[in-house]
Amino acid sequence: MGYTGKNVGVAILDTGIFSHRDFDNRIIAFADFVQKRAMPYDDNGHGTHISAIIGGNGCDSEGRYCGVAPGCNIISVKVLDSRGNGYASDVLAGLRWIRSHKEMYGIRIVNISVGSYTRKWMGENSALVKGVNAAWDDGLVVVVAAGNNGPGSMTITTPGISRKVITVGCSDDYKEVNVMGSRMVDYSGRGPTGSCVLKPDIVAPGSAIVSCSNRPGRYQMKSGTSMSTPLVSGALALLLEKYPEMTNKDVKLLIRERAVDMGLPHTQQGWGLLDTARLLE
Repeated sequence: MGYTGKNVGVAILDTGIFSHRDFDNRIIAFADFVQKRAMPYDDNGHGTHISAIIGGNGCDSEGRYCGVAPGCNIISVKVLDSRGNGYASDVLAGLRWIRSHKEMYGIRIVNISVGSYTRKWMGENSALVKGVNAAWDDGLVVVVAAGNNGPGSMTITTPGISRKVITVGCSDDYKEVNVMGSRMVDYSGRGPTGSCVLKPDIVAPGSAIVSCSNRPGRYQMKSGTSMSTPLVSGALALLLEKYPEMTNKDVKLLIRERAVDMGLPHTQQGWGLLDTARLLE
């Protein structure tokens, strides 16, 4: 339809970003809460993979591995270390930074492919949930992974349990894949939450997704709800390019209206499968 996410800022809270050619000059800001470095880097690879699912232009693969919104602006916020681990305090600091710089960089969407599954301190009153809720209340579209702890009920990770944010599960987790070195199947986090909130909100593919790696000209395959989440963020960048006046509540209601029912329980599929063409009708 000619939409690329142009002029829409997407902030990605993750392990950082490698300046792959597929991003050309669209990494417009980088903030590092782990090592406080000034220039973009990614010592894990996860953040680069996520960022390119959203906004890679496929330049180094002749268009084969192109992101959903190849014209969007990328704001990379490093809150996880080289092993993909991090502290809630760094995630919260990253969220505060995004909120204070949203006008400067035109940030409309926040992608959080990060979650915690420790039962203790991770309920609705946790600092992480309050942090994403504050970003939502500031008008940002916050898109969060459901986590890979399924298929039991109440396995959505925090902050995906927030009733405000858009929580994304994996639509094709029936395929056996390698997630963080483990063979997994039916791994997508299932609702409801501990407070009986129906989650996830929507699902998108997450099995064997090819995207940029943190090395020049290279791509790699990864799986999990971490990969499903940026597919939704990218689709929403296209939507906000088409309808820049939409609020985050408008966006969430439209997702509910345009999702494709897969005939699965709500605790597994949410409102259904992401259909980007239908979303942009």
